[in-house]
Amino acid sequence: MTDRDDLLKLVRDLAVVNGRVTLSSGQVADWYVDLRRLTLHHAGAPLVGRVLLDLVDDWEFDAVGGLTLGADPVAAAMLHAAAARGGRQLDAFVVRKSDKAHGLQRRVEGPDVAGRRVLAVEDTSTTGGSVLTAVDALREAGADVVGVAVIVDRGAEKAVRAAGLSYRSAFSLADLGRQG
Repeated sequence: MTDRDDLLKLVRDLAVVNGRVTLSSGQVADWYVDLRRLTLHHAGAPLVGRVLLDLVDDWEFDAVGGLTLGADPVAAAMLHAAAARGGRQLDAFVVRKSDKAHGLQRRVEGPDVAGRRVLAVEDTSTTGGSVLTAVDALREAGADVVGVAVIVDRGAEKAVRAAGLSYRSAFSLADLGRQG
């Protein structure tokens, strides 16, 4: 089995939760993909890093991150996977949901992204709202956003592409045996 196969099995086993939930988009669904159960799991996190690095291997960027909280463990997994592979230096960053009123008052935390090519990530996305909020903050901070990558796409691809961004997902709803 490949890393992607192993990751898909873990997504199905650990992250797909049946039951009525309200998504961050405000939409109501009869099932949920709780990818924090996977991205913060001892076997899941390394797979997330490797699979997403493979997914965007042909894109040039040197920092990865997105809107806190969903993107944080994804970015950290990619940072560690890149370091383990060697040959690629990859920084991670965190985009706050709102401006910080104290300290350095930075919306994007971590190494400076100004003038850098960055990848925006998210664990799962239904409308693209969270990742596009991160993209706006990154652009305001002077970053060149090369694209968006997510573990599971629940329907955000159209909105992200409409915003002029390249988009890739490791898995679709069909991979999970689900529909929107």
